[in-house]
Amino acid sequence: MDITETQRVRDLKQQALEFLNELVIPAEPLYAKQKTQIGPWETPPVMKELKKAARDRGLWNLFLPGEKGAGLTNLEYAPLAEITGRSPWIMPEALNCSAPDTGNMEILAQFATPAVQKRWLEPLLDGEIRSAYSMTEPLVASSDANNIDTRITEDGDGFRIDGRKWWSSGAMSPACKVAIVMGRSDPAGERHRTHSMIVVPLDTPGVNILRSTSVFGYTDGGHGGHAEIVYDNVRVPRENLLGELHGGFAIAQARLGPGRIHHAMRLIGMAERAFDLMCSRAHQRTPFGKPLAEQGVFQDWVAEARIRIETTRLLVLKTAWLMDTVGNRGAAVEISAIKVAAPRMATWVIDHAIQAHGGAGVSQDFPLAELYAQARMLRIADGPDEVHKMSLARRELRRFAPGTA
Repeated sequence: MDITETQRVRDLKQQALEFLNELVIPAEPLYAKQKTQIGPWETPPVMKELKKAARDRGLWNLFLPGEKGAGLTNLEYAPLAEITGRSPWIMPEALNCSAPDTGNMEILAQFATPAVQKRWLEPLLDGEIRSAYSMTEPLVASSDANNIDTRITEDGDGFRIDGRKWWSSGAMSPACKVAIVMGRSDPAGERHRTHSMIVVPLDTPGVNILRSTSVFGYTDGGHGGHAEIVYDNVRVPRENLLGELHGGFAIAQARLGPGRIHHAMRLIGMAERAFDLMCSRAHQRTPFGKPLAEQGVFQDWVAEARIRIETTRLLVLKTAWLMDTVGNRGAAVEISAIKVAAPRMATWVIDHAIQAHGGAGVSQDFPLAELYAQARMLRIADGPDEVHKMSLARRELRRFAPGTA
């Protein structure tokens, strides 16, 4: 396994760190102030300035391989995504690398018709609009995709969509103009040949956005919020189908692999931000006669946090390398492993940083509470821990089944 950083990656890392420290971190107070002056899901005006600055510096669409993006591999993108995680509500969007747009752009690039790419992928690549991913449903256990009950029905020269979704990420943003919807197109089909994915403009008649679903009380505005949506007799043309009819499950897996590792990369950055704050705080507080940094219990936290961060980073880099060399299927065990390990690590580190800050840790004066909310959510989003552990265990046990060579 070779995880050596190329010169290009080292240069991009330096540029990304300069962008973070010179522009993003200083902009956080202004971003927060502007959020109070606009609607809960509107984009603060400072973001427009940051996007222009990022694009001028060549820090744009870094997540997307091939000629439409920066051409980086998963392994090359990993340290850059980690840096964006240090300010997850600002920096990913500033670099046009925020979920769910990243995953949506990837599958539009791979599976959409040229007409749909022209209409929706190009403005997404330019950062002109946002998008939503509409998969989870409120009435079923969506951790098992075979439970999804939204119907996609052939209707003349197009399709009709009927169903109710929630946690449709990105849909509350006024800039969100299009959703990718997963639904059941052949209820009687084979287990992994019953679903399809389809592109649905949000201004299509029958698309009804009911409400926001908040994350621990946060609107999650930096990621476009989450929405409950009813699709009631929504009609779209046949060209809006992604890939082949009934091939939605395979597309979902193609989308979720990179999506999961991108989350893991950003979670490492979130943990590093919390770690820095925790260690700085330890030199500023003196409980019971000596600085917190000299307390044995706190030193144990610091050592444990560093061990967990480094262990997770190495597993993420191994996973990225495998995805690049043997593909997502060959990296399935590791993708499941990082999906469990990274949020678990980040929540532990952020939780202890909160504890070190005392009352300040749960206040709006530090980013720790919001970091914790995002990290904790990611133990559920893109598949809960239990599903990934089950998948991982089954793959491992299969190697030892009787009769297996």
